[in-house]
Amino acid sequence: MQIITFKPFPETDGEVTAYLHTPIMEMGKRREIFPAVVVCPGGGYRFCSQREDEPVAMAFFARGYQVFVLHYSTGPEKARDFLPLAEASKTVSLLRANSAQWRVDPGHIAVCGFSAGGHLAGSLGTMWKDPELLRRYDFQDGSNRPDAMILCYPVVLAGRFAHVESTENVSGHKQGEPGYDYFSLDRHVGPHTCPAFLWHTAEDDVVPVENTIAMMAALSREKIPFEAHVFPSGPHGMSVCTQEVGSLDGHNARWVDLCLAWLDREFGYCL
Repeated sequence: MQIITFKPFPETDGEVTAYLHTPIMEMGKRREIFPAVVVCPGGGYRFCSQREDEPVAMAFFARGYQVFVLHYSTGPEKARDFLPLAEASKTVSLLRANSAQWRVDPGHIAVCGFSAGGHLAGSLGTMWKDPELLRRYDFQDGSNRPDAMILCYPVVLAGRFAHVESTENVSGHKQGEPGYDYFSLDRHVGPHTCPAFLWHTAEDDVVPVENTIAMMAALSREKIPFEAHVFPSGPHGMSVCTQEVGSLDGHNARWVDLCLAWLDREFGYCL
């Protein structure tokens, strides 16, 4: 394994930690290029959770993916003005620009996010060519578009069932002010949206399951391929559902295998 770090923008707080496979040269037949996943931890756009950081990265890495964990800008003063979305966009663009060096398949890059990080991943999957984003940052070539998105108990809605803190932090507006509702992701799903995998628990009392249900409805309306799983029990923020992350649940942990099988099939990737 090779571990590197880089910043999407030199002047912002955003930073990426990459976990990279290197070809095993003693093997006659070996992989030399790998699909990739950009992981966005949750934390209400207030911080980036360690529980949804390296433990998640290792699950994808073990499957044969190059993994890039994005620690995006957070806090009420830094998460606004489309900055986290710009950092996620730049990260995907850099993966494509450096695909040979980092051994990334530029046509198979997914983004995976949890809670507020799920909102960021969903923003990239739906708003990668948003006029306001493109006005502020130059992604006119579409190099920032992910090929798939994985949304784990995601913040989606800005109205009823919203996680208000996340939406206020990322929008830079208080609930009810102009600009707050703009970040309701179900409004941005369209023909340009990438395929999606979603999971949630019905008992989530922090980010209600209605967020995932609304996203499913929007994807279905636009005929965007998706797979979704709602588990009957479990709190918010379960990550990979292991003892390591403090949420051991063998039943809900199946989301990892379900997700990997979906992503392998979506990318035509065979182990």
